[in-house]
Amino acid sequence: MSLATNTKPRRTWLAVLGLVVLFGIAAGVYGWVKFFREVPQPAWITDDPEMRFKYGSIGAEADAGIPYWIFYVLPRVFPDKLPGPGGYASFGVAWEQGMELPVGFTKKTIGFDRVANTCAVCHTATYRESVDSNPVFVPTGPNHTLDLAAFFRFLIDCAKDPRFDADVLMREINLVTDLAWDDALIYRYLLIPITKKRLLERQTQFAWLYHPAFPEWGRGRDDSMNLTKYFMIEWPMDDTFGPTDMPSIWNLGKYQADKGHRMNFAGDSHNAYSVVIDSALGLLGAPPKDNAEFLKQIDWMLDYLKAARAPAYPFAIDTVLAERGKAVFDATCAGCHASERTGTVVPVEEVGTSRDRMETWNEKAAYEANKVVTEMGIKREGLVEEPLRGYVAAFLDGIWLRAPYLHNGSVPTLRDLLEPPAKRPVTFWRGYNLYDRERVGYVTAGEDAEYYGSLHDTRLKGGGNQGHNYGTGLPDEHKAALVEYLKTL
Repeated sequence: MSLATNTKPRRTWLAVLGLVVLFGIAAGVYGWVKFFREVPQPAWITDDPEMRFKYGSIGAEADAGIPYWIFYVLPRVFPDKLPGPGGYASFGVAWEQGMELPVGFTKKTIGFDRVANTCAVCHTATYRESVDSNPVFVPTGPNHTLDLAAFFRFLIDCAKDPRFDADVLMREINLVTDLAWDDALIYRYLLIPITKKRLLERQTQFAWLYHPAFPEWGRGRDDSMNLTKYFMIEWPMDDTFGPTDMPSIWNLGKYQADKGHRMNFAGDSHNAYSVVIDSALGLLGAPPKDNAEFLKQIDWMLDYLKAARAPAYPFAIDTVLAERGKAVFDATCAGCHASERTGTVVPVEEVGTSRDRMETWNEKAAYEANKVVTEMGIKREGLVEEPLRGYVAAFLDGIWLRAPYLHNGSVPTLRDLLEPPAKRPVTFWRGYNLYDRERVGYVTAGEDAEYYGSLHDTRLKGGGNQGHNYGTGLPDEHKAALVEYLKTL
Protein backbone atom coordinates (compact mmCIF):
# COMPACT_ATOMS: atom_id res chain seq x y z
CA MET A 1 0.00 0.00 0.00
CA SER A 2 2.76 2.40 0.93
CA LEU A 3 4.79 1.54 -2.20
CA ALA A 4 1.81 2.15 -4.50
CA THR A 5 1.11 5.44 -2.78
CA ASN A 6 4.69 6.61 -3.32
CA THR A 7 4.76 5.48 -6.97
CA LYS A 8 1.69 7.43 -8.08
CA PRO A 9 3.08 10.94 -7.33
CA ARG A 10 6.35 9.96 -8.97
CA ARG A 11 4.54 8.92 -12.14
CA THR A 12 2.57 12.15 -12.09
CA TRP A 13 5.77 14.15 -11.68
CA LEU A 14 7.44 12.27 -14.55
CA ALA A 15 4.40 12.82 -16.75
CA VAL A 16 4.45 16.54 -16.00
CA LEU A 17 8.19 16.68 -16.65
CA GLY A 18 7.69 14.84 -19.93
CA LEU A 19 5.02 17.31 -20.99
CA VAL A 20 7.28 20.24 -20.08
CA VAL A 21 10.14 18.74 -22.10
CA LEU A 22 7.85 18.10 -25.07
CA PHE A 23 6.49 21.63 -24.83
CA GLY A 24 10.03 23.01 -24.67
CA ILE A 25 11.04 21.01 -27.73
CA ALA A 26 7.93 22.13 -29.61
CA ALA A 27 8.54 25.75 -28.62
CA GLY A 28 12.16 25.49 -29.69
CA VAL A 29 11.23 24.02 -33.06
CA TYR A 30 8.54 26.66 -33.53
CA GLY A 31 10.97 29.44 -32.65
CA TRP A 32 13.59 28.04 -35.01
CA VAL A 33 11.08 27.79 -37.86
CA LYS A 34 9.68 31.28 -37.31
CA PHE A 35 12.95 33.14 -36.69
CA PHE A 36 16.05 31.19 -37.75
CA ARG A 37 15.22 28.52 -40.35
CA GLU A 38 17.14 29.43 -43.50
CA VAL A 39 15.54 28.53 -46.82
CA PRO A 40 17.74 28.53 -49.96
CA GLN A 41 16.78 30.98 -52.68
CA PRO A 42 15.06 29.46 -55.72
CA ALA A 43 17.06 27.87 -58.53
CA TRP A 44 16.07 30.57 -61.05
CA ILE A 45 18.30 32.87 -59.00
CA THR A 46 21.11 30.60 -57.87
CA ASP A 47 21.62 28.60 -61.09
CA ASP A 48 21.96 31.56 -63.46
CA PRO A 49 25.12 33.68 -62.92
CA GLU A 50 23.54 36.94 -64.09
CA MET A 51 20.41 36.43 -61.99
CA ARG A 52 22.55 35.47 -59.02
CA PHE A 53 24.53 38.70 -59.38
CA LYS A 54 21.32 40.74 -59.61
CA TYR A 55 19.18 39.02 -56.97
CA GLY A 56 21.34 36.49 -55.12
CA SER A 57 21.90 36.80 -51.39
CA ILE A 58 25.38 37.53 -50.05
CA GLY A 59 24.24 37.04 -46.46
CA ALA A 60 23.06 40.57 -45.67
CA GLU A 61 19.55 39.50 -44.67
CA ALA A 62 20.56 38.18 -41.23
CA ASP A 63 21.60 41.54 -39.74
CA ALA A 64 20.72 44.19 -42.31
CA GLY A 65 17.54 42.65 -43.72
CA ILE A 66 14.16 44.34 -43.32
CA PRO A 67 11.10 42.12 -42.82
CA TYR A 68 9.46 41.79 -46.22
CA TRP A 69 6.02 43.17 -45.39
CA ILE A 70 7.44 46.17 -43.55
CA PHE A 71 9.63 46.90 -46.57
CA TYR A 72 6.61 46.45 -48.84
CA VAL A 73 4.35 48.98 -47.11
CA LEU A 74 6.83 51.72 -46.19
CA PRO A 75 6.27 53.71 -49.43
CA ARG A 76 2.50 53.36 -48.94
CA VAL A 77 2.64 54.70 -45.40
CA PHE A 78 5.32 57.35 -46.00
CA PRO A 79 4.90 58.70 -49.56
CA ASP A 80 5.84 62.14 -48.24
CA LYS A 81 9.37 60.92 -47.53
CA LEU A 82 10.04 59.65 -51.06
CA PRO A 83 11.94 61.79 -53.59
CA GLY A 84 8.97 61.56 -55.97
CA PRO A 85 6.04 59.42 -57.08
CA GLY A 86 6.40 55.73 -57.88
CA GLY A 87 7.36 54.11 -54.59
CA TYR A 88 10.83 52.59 -54.54
CA ALA A 89 11.17 53.33 -58.26
CA SER A 90 11.52 57.01 -57.32
CA PHE A 91 15.00 56.24 -55.97
CA GLY A 92 16.15 55.38 -59.49
CA VAL A 93 16.67 51.69 -58.83
CA ALA A 94 17.04 49.43 -61.86
CA TRP A 95 13.75 47.53 -62.00
CA GLU A 96 13.15 44.87 -64.61
CA GLN A 97 9.62 44.34 -65.89
CA GLY A 98 7.75 41.59 -64.09
CA MET A 99 10.20 41.33 -61.19
CA GLU A 100 8.99 41.50 -57.61
CA LEU A 101 11.93 43.59 -56.41
CA PRO A 102 14.42 45.94 -58.06
CA VAL A 103 17.82 44.72 -59.19
CA GLY A 104 20.17 44.53 -56.22
CA PHE A 105 17.40 43.79 -53.73
CA THR A 106 17.37 40.25 -52.37
CA LYS A 107 14.55 38.32 -50.77
CA LYS A 108 15.41 35.42 -48.51
CA THR A 109 13.66 33.47 -45.78
CA ILE A 110 15.48 33.31 -42.47
CA GLY A 111 12.54 32.41 -40.29
CA PHE A 112 10.52 35.08 -42.08
CA ASP A 113 11.02 36.73 -45.47
CA ARG A 114 13.62 39.50 -45.36
CA VAL A 115 14.83 42.05 -47.91
CA ALA A 116 18.45 43.16 -48.16
CA ASN A 117 20.85 44.43 -50.81
CA THR A 118 23.63 43.09 -52.97
CA CYS A 119 26.32 44.78 -55.07
CA ALA A 120 24.04 44.99 -58.10
CA VAL A 121 21.97 47.81 -56.58
CA CYS A 122 24.81 50.26 -57.33
CA HIS A 123 26.36 48.34 -60.19
CA THR A 124 23.67 47.75 -62.79
CA ALA A 125 23.47 50.37 -65.51
CA THR A 126 20.45 51.24 -67.61
CA TYR A 127 20.10 53.24 -70.80
CA ARG A 128 17.32 53.91 -73.29
CA GLU A 129 17.78 54.34 -77.01
CA SER A 130 14.76 56.62 -77.40
CA VAL A 131 12.20 58.42 -75.26
CA ASP A 132 9.59 55.68 -75.68
CA SER A 133 11.88 52.62 -75.56
CA ASN A 134 12.29 50.24 -72.64
CA PRO A 135 15.56 50.45 -70.71
CA VAL A 136 18.46 48.14 -71.47
CA PHE A 137 19.96 46.65 -68.30
CA VAL A 138 23.72 46.14 -68.01
CA PRO A 139 24.81 44.19 -64.92
CA THR A 140 28.21 45.32 -63.53
CA GLY A 141 27.72 48.77 -65.08
CA PRO A 142 27.36 51.95 -62.98
CA ASN A 143 23.84 52.76 -61.81
CA HIS A 144 23.87 56.46 -62.63
CA THR A 145 20.15 56.85 -61.81
CA LEU A 146 20.26 55.61 -58.20
CA ASP A 147 19.69 58.16 -55.43
CA LEU A 148 21.40 56.16 -52.70
CA ALA A 149 21.52 58.94 -50.12
CA ALA A 150 17.77 59.50 -50.50
CA PHE A 151 17.17 55.78 -49.91
CA PHE A 152 19.25 55.84 -46.73
CA ARG A 153 17.43 58.94 -45.47
CA PHE A 154 14.07 57.43 -46.33
CA LEU A 155 14.63 54.47 -44.01
CA ILE A 156 15.86 56.65 -41.14
CA ASP A 157 13.13 59.26 -41.61
CA CYS A 158 10.44 56.58 -41.63
CA ALA A 159 11.75 55.12 -38.37
CA LYS A 160 11.78 58.57 -36.74
CA ASP A 161 8.16 59.22 -37.70
CA PRO A 162 5.40 58.43 -35.14
CA ARG A 163 3.54 56.63 -37.92
CA PHE A 164 6.18 53.87 -37.79
CA ASP A 165 3.89 52.13 -35.35
CA ALA A 166 2.43 48.63 -35.16
CA ASP A 167 -1.17 49.84 -35.54
CA VAL A 168 -0.41 51.92 -38.64
CA LEU A 169 1.86 49.41 -40.36
CA MET A 170 -0.34 46.40 -39.58
CA ARG A 171 -3.37 48.22 -40.96
CA GLU A 172 -1.50 48.72 -44.23
CA ILE A 173 -0.06 45.20 -44.27
CA ASN A 174 -3.56 43.76 -43.80
CA LEU A 175 -4.66 45.58 -46.96
CA VAL A 176 -2.15 43.71 -49.12
CA THR A 177 -1.79 40.28 -47.52
CA ASP A 178 -3.54 37.92 -45.14
CA LEU A 179 -0.96 36.91 -42.55
CA ALA A 180 -1.54 33.85 -40.39
CA TRP A 181 -2.64 34.79 -36.88
CA ASP A 182 0.73 33.94 -35.34
CA ASP A 183 2.67 35.77 -38.06
CA ALA A 184 0.47 38.82 -37.49
CA LEU A 185 1.33 38.72 -33.78
CA ILE A 186 5.03 38.32 -34.57
CA TYR A 187 4.94 41.34 -36.87
CA ARG A 188 2.94 43.45 -34.43
CA TYR A 189 4.83 42.73 -31.23
CA LEU A 190 8.32 41.82 -32.43
CA LEU A 191 9.30 42.65 -36.00
CA ILE A 192 7.89 46.17 -36.25
CA PRO A 193 9.31 47.45 -32.94
CA ILE A 194 12.66 45.72 -33.48
CA THR A 195 12.99 47.08 -37.03
CA LYS A 196 12.21 50.60 -35.82
CA LYS A 197 14.78 50.29 -33.03
CA ARG A 198 17.51 48.98 -35.32
CA LEU A 199 16.95 51.71 -37.90
CA LEU A 200 17.07 54.40 -35.22
CA GLU A 201 20.34 52.95 -33.95
CA ARG A 202 21.85 53.93 -37.33
CA GLN A 203 20.95 57.62 -36.97
CA THR A 204 24.37 58.68 -35.71
CA GLN A 205 26.19 56.86 -38.50
CA PHE A 206 23.99 58.53 -41.11
CA ALA A 207 24.20 61.98 -39.50
CA TRP A 208 26.49 63.39 -42.19
CA LEU A 209 23.72 62.85 -44.75
CA TYR A 210 21.86 65.64 -42.94
CA HIS A 211 24.87 67.99 -42.62
CA PRO A 212 23.54 71.48 -43.47
CA ALA A 213 26.77 72.48 -45.21
CA PHE A 214 26.85 69.47 -47.54
CA PRO A 215 24.95 69.37 -50.85
CA GLU A 216 23.06 66.31 -52.02
CA TRP A 217 25.13 63.42 -53.35
CA GLY A 218 22.88 63.37 -56.38
CA ARG A 219 21.82 60.41 -58.46
CA GLY A 220 24.52 57.93 -59.36
CA ARG A 221 26.97 59.05 -56.65
CA ASP A 222 28.18 57.48 -53.42
CA ASP A 223 30.37 58.90 -50.63
CA SER A 224 31.94 55.48 -50.15
CA MET A 225 34.91 56.20 -47.91
CA ASN A 226 32.85 58.24 -45.48
CA LEU A 227 30.45 55.29 -45.33
CA THR A 228 33.44 53.15 -44.37
CA LYS A 229 34.59 55.65 -41.74
CA TYR A 230 31.24 56.01 -40.04
CA PHE A 231 30.06 52.40 -40.28
CA MET A 232 33.06 50.07 -40.27
CA ILE A 233 35.37 51.98 -37.92
CA GLU A 234 32.68 54.18 -36.33
CA TRP A 235 34.62 57.43 -36.41
CA PRO A 236 32.87 60.67 -35.43
CA MET A 237 31.54 62.85 -38.21
CA ASP A 238 34.00 65.31 -39.75
CA ASP A 239 33.78 68.00 -42.43
CA THR A 240 34.94 65.91 -45.39
CA PHE A 241 32.59 65.27 -48.29
CA GLY A 242 33.62 63.39 -51.41
CA PRO A 243 30.91 61.61 -53.37
CA THR A 244 32.06 59.85 -56.52
CA ASP A 245 30.36 58.27 -59.49
CA MET A 246 29.18 54.70 -59.12
CA PRO A 247 31.96 52.80 -60.91
CA SER A 248 31.66 50.01 -63.42
CA ILE A 249 32.91 46.72 -61.98
CA TRP A 250 33.20 44.60 -65.12
CA ASN A 251 36.46 42.92 -66.13
CA LEU A 252 38.13 43.26 -62.72
CA GLY A 253 40.82 40.84 -63.85
CA LYS A 254 42.48 43.72 -65.71
CA TYR A 255 43.71 45.10 -62.37
CA GLN A 256 47.03 43.44 -61.56
CA ALA A 257 48.76 44.30 -58.31
CA ASP A 258 52.17 43.19 -59.59
CA LYS A 259 51.96 45.99 -62.17
CA GLY A 260 51.30 48.59 -59.48
CA HIS A 261 47.58 48.78 -60.15
CA ARG A 262 45.39 50.15 -57.38
CA MET A 263 41.64 49.94 -56.85
CA ASN A 264 39.00 52.58 -56.10
CA PHE A 265 39.15 56.07 -57.58
CA ALA A 266 41.94 57.30 -55.30
CA GLY A 267 43.89 54.04 -55.29
CA ASP A 268 43.10 53.36 -51.65
CA SER A 269 42.72 49.58 -51.98
CA HIS A 270 45.32 47.04 -53.04
CA ASN A 271 43.28 44.66 -55.18
CA ALA A 272 39.87 43.53 -56.38
CA TYR A 273 39.59 40.80 -53.74
CA SER A 274 39.91 43.39 -50.98
CA VAL A 275 37.40 45.72 -52.62
CA VAL A 276 34.78 43.01 -53.02
CA ILE A 277 35.23 41.86 -49.41
CA ASP A 278 34.98 45.39 -48.00
CA SER A 279 31.96 46.24 -50.14
CA ALA A 280 30.18 43.06 -49.08
CA LEU A 281 30.94 43.71 -45.41
CA GLY A 282 29.36 47.13 -45.81
CA LEU A 283 26.19 45.50 -47.10
CA LEU A 284 26.16 42.93 -44.31
CA GLY A 285 26.36 45.63 -41.64
CA ALA A 286 27.95 43.14 -39.21
CA PRO A 287 30.63 40.43 -39.15
CA PRO A 288 29.66 37.39 -41.25
CA LYS A 289 27.87 34.60 -39.42
CA ASP A 290 30.10 32.06 -41.18
CA ASN A 291 33.42 33.26 -42.60
CA ALA A 292 33.88 30.20 -44.79
CA GLU A 293 30.46 30.66 -46.41
CA PHE A 294 31.04 34.42 -46.75
CA LEU A 295 34.39 33.94 -48.49
CA LYS A 296 32.84 31.32 -50.75
CA GLN A 297 30.37 33.99 -51.87
CA ILE A 298 33.23 36.45 -52.36
CA ASP A 299 35.14 33.97 -54.53
CA TRP A 300 32.08 33.43 -56.71
CA MET A 301 31.46 37.17 -57.01
CA LEU A 302 35.06 37.92 -57.91
CA ASP A 303 35.13 35.19 -60.56
CA TYR A 304 31.92 36.60 -62.05
CA LEU A 305 33.27 40.16 -62.10
CA LYS A 306 36.57 39.08 -63.64
CA ALA A 307 34.72 37.31 -66.44
CA ALA A 308 32.21 40.12 -67.09
CA ARG A 309 32.99 42.37 -70.04
CA ALA A 310 31.97 45.88 -70.96
CA PRO A 311 29.13 45.99 -73.49
CA ALA A 312 29.83 47.14 -77.02
CA TYR A 313 28.53 50.54 -78.08
CA PRO A 314 24.99 49.72 -79.30
CA PHE A 315 24.64 52.39 -81.97
CA ALA A 316 26.24 52.99 -85.35
CA ILE A 317 29.91 54.01 -85.41
CA ASP A 318 31.59 55.92 -88.23
CA THR A 319 34.52 53.55 -88.65
CA VAL A 320 36.50 55.90 -90.89
CA LEU A 321 36.19 58.73 -88.38
CA ALA A 322 36.98 56.35 -85.52
CA GLU A 323 40.17 55.25 -87.26
CA ARG A 324 41.29 58.87 -87.46
CA GLY A 325 40.32 59.21 -83.81
CA LYS A 326 42.63 56.38 -82.83
CA ALA A 327 45.60 58.42 -83.99
CA VAL A 328 44.37 61.33 -81.87
CA PHE A 329 43.91 58.98 -78.91
CA ASP A 330 47.40 57.55 -79.26
CA ALA A 331 48.89 61.03 -79.28
CA THR A 332 46.68 62.58 -76.58
CA CYS A 333 45.25 59.93 -74.22
CA ALA A 334 47.19 56.68 -74.46
CA GLY A 335 50.01 57.89 -72.21
CA CYS A 336 47.68 57.49 -69.22
CA HIS A 337 44.85 55.30 -70.48
CA ALA A 338 46.58 52.66 -72.63
CA SER A 339 50.04 52.26 -71.15
CA GLU A 340 51.92 50.98 -68.13
CA ARG A 341 50.54 53.98 -66.29
CA THR A 342 46.95 52.77 -66.68
CA GLY A 343 45.57 51.50 -63.38
CA THR A 344 48.17 53.37 -61.34
CA VAL A 345 47.81 56.57 -59.33
CA VAL A 346 48.44 59.88 -61.10
CA PRO A 347 49.34 62.73 -58.70
CA VAL A 348 46.47 65.14 -58.16
CA GLU A 349 48.80 68.05 -58.91
CA GLU A 350 49.20 66.63 -62.39
CA VAL A 351 45.61 65.70 -63.21
CA GLY A 352 44.22 68.80 -61.46
CA THR A 353 40.83 67.38 -60.46
CA SER A 354 38.93 67.97 -57.21
CA ARG A 355 40.71 66.88 -54.02
CA ASP A 356 37.48 66.34 -52.06
CA ARG A 357 37.37 62.56 -52.52
CA MET A 358 41.01 62.18 -51.43
CA GLU A 359 40.40 64.18 -48.28
CA THR A 360 37.69 61.81 -47.01
CA TRP A 361 40.29 59.11 -46.29
CA ASN A 362 43.76 58.72 -44.80
CA GLU A 363 46.31 56.12 -43.72
CA LYS A 364 45.03 56.03 -40.11
CA ALA A 365 41.51 55.22 -41.31
CA ALA A 366 42.95 52.49 -43.54
CA TYR A 367 44.84 51.00 -40.59
CA GLU A 368 41.72 51.00 -38.40
CA ALA A 369 39.56 49.45 -41.13
CA ASN A 370 42.13 46.75 -41.84
CA LYS A 371 42.27 46.00 -38.12
CA VAL A 372 38.48 45.58 -37.94
CA VAL A 373 38.46 43.12 -40.83
CA THR A 374 41.43 41.18 -39.43
CA GLU A 375 39.65 40.86 -36.08
CA MET A 376 36.74 39.26 -37.95
CA GLY A 377 39.16 36.50 -38.95
CA ILE A 378 39.18 37.55 -42.61
CA LYS A 379 42.47 37.77 -44.48
CA ARG A 380 42.93 40.14 -47.40
CA GLU A 381 45.61 42.59 -48.47
CA GLY A 382 43.15 45.34 -47.73
CA LEU A 383 43.29 49.11 -47.78
CA VAL A 384 46.48 51.03 -48.51
CA GLU A 385 47.99 52.36 -45.28
CA GLU A 386 49.68 55.41 -46.75
CA PRO A 387 48.65 58.96 -47.69
CA LEU A 388 46.55 59.32 -50.82
CA ARG A 389 48.24 61.38 -53.50
CA GLY A 390 46.00 61.38 -56.55
CA TYR A 391 43.59 59.39 -58.69
CA VAL A 392 43.88 56.18 -60.68
CA ALA A 393 44.34 56.53 -64.44
CA ALA A 394 41.26 54.62 -65.52
CA PHE A 395 40.97 51.77 -67.97
CA LEU A 396 38.55 52.93 -70.65
CA ASP A 397 36.66 49.74 -71.53
CA GLY A 398 32.98 50.62 -71.87
CA ILE A 399 33.71 54.31 -71.37
CA TRP A 400 30.62 55.17 -73.44
CA LEU A 401 28.39 53.86 -70.61
CA ARG A 402 30.26 55.46 -67.72
CA ALA A 403 28.89 59.00 -67.90
CA PRO A 404 29.00 61.45 -66.21
CA TYR A 405 32.79 61.73 -66.22
CA LEU A 406 35.71 62.43 -63.89
CA HIS A 407 35.83 60.61 -60.57
CA ASN A 408 33.06 62.76 -59.08
CA GLY A 409 30.77 62.68 -62.11
CA SER A 410 31.03 66.42 -62.67
CA VAL A 411 31.23 66.44 -66.49
CA PRO A 412 28.12 65.16 -68.28
CA THR A 413 29.49 63.84 -71.59
CA LEU A 414 32.72 62.88 -73.32
CA ARG A 415 32.35 65.84 -75.64
CA ASP A 416 32.09 68.16 -72.61
CA LEU A 417 35.21 66.58 -71.12
CA LEU A 418 37.20 67.78 -74.12
CA GLU A 419 36.27 71.39 -73.37
CA PRO A 420 38.34 73.57 -71.02
CA PRO A 421 36.85 73.55 -67.49
CA ALA A 422 35.57 77.11 -67.92
CA LYS A 423 33.44 75.96 -70.87
CA ARG A 424 32.07 72.80 -69.28
CA PRO A 425 28.47 72.90 -67.99
CA VAL A 426 28.27 74.55 -64.58
CA THR A 427 25.01 72.78 -63.74
CA PHE A 428 23.23 69.82 -65.31
CA TRP A 429 20.65 67.17 -64.47
CA ARG A 430 22.08 63.74 -63.75
CA GLY A 431 20.13 60.51 -63.44
CA TYR A 432 18.05 60.49 -66.64
CA ASN A 433 18.82 57.36 -68.66
CA LEU A 434 18.05 58.53 -72.21
CA TYR A 435 21.28 58.15 -74.15
CA ASP A 436 22.87 61.09 -75.96
CA ARG A 437 24.58 59.60 -79.02
CA GLU A 438 25.92 62.89 -80.30
CA ARG A 439 27.82 63.99 -77.20
CA VAL A 440 28.27 60.47 -75.77
CA GLY A 441 26.72 60.35 -72.34
CA TYR A 442 23.17 60.87 -71.13
CA VAL A 443 20.68 63.62 -71.86
CA THR A 444 21.15 66.16 -69.07
CA ALA A 445 18.80 69.01 -70.00
CA GLY A 446 15.10 69.45 -70.68
CA GLU A 447 11.87 68.74 -68.81
CA ASP A 448 12.31 64.97 -68.63
CA ALA A 449 15.91 65.21 -67.44
CA GLU A 450 14.81 67.64 -64.75
CA TYR A 451 11.86 65.43 -63.73
CA TYR A 452 13.89 62.23 -63.39
CA GLY A 453 17.25 63.67 -62.44
CA SER A 454 18.97 65.57 -59.67
CA LEU A 455 20.76 68.87 -60.21
CA HIS A 456 24.54 68.72 -60.15
CA ASP A 457 26.14 72.08 -59.38
CA THR A 458 29.88 72.12 -59.99
CA ARG A 459 30.28 75.14 -57.70
CA LEU A 460 29.30 73.13 -54.62
CA LYS A 461 31.51 71.06 -52.33
CA GLY A 462 32.39 67.69 -53.82
CA GLY A 463 31.20 68.61 -57.30
CA GLY A 464 34.00 70.58 -58.96
CA ASN A 465 34.68 69.92 -62.66
CA GLN A 466 38.20 71.33 -62.79
CA GLY A 467 41.22 69.52 -64.14
CA HIS A 468 41.82 66.79 -66.72
CA ASN A 469 42.70 69.35 -69.37
CA TYR A 470 43.98 66.72 -71.79
CA GLY A 471 42.63 67.17 -75.30
CA THR A 472 40.89 70.43 -74.53
CA GLY A 473 43.04 72.33 -77.03
CA LEU A 474 42.38 70.01 -79.95
CA PRO A 475 40.64 71.30 -83.09
CA ASP A 476 36.94 70.43 -83.20
CA GLU A 477 37.43 67.89 -85.98
CA HIS A 478 40.01 66.04 -83.89
CA LYS A 479 37.69 66.08 -80.88
CA ALA A 480 34.90 64.59 -82.99
CA ALA A 481 37.21 61.86 -84.25
CA LEU A 482 38.48 61.10 -80.75
CA VAL A 483 34.96 60.76 -79.35
CA GLU A 484 34.06 58.43 -82.22
CA TYR A 485 37.05 56.23 -81.39
CA LEU A 486 36.20 56.17 -77.68
CA LYS A 487 32.86 54.59 -78.61
CA THR A 488 34.76 51.52 -79.79
CA LEU A 489 36.49 50.81 -76.46
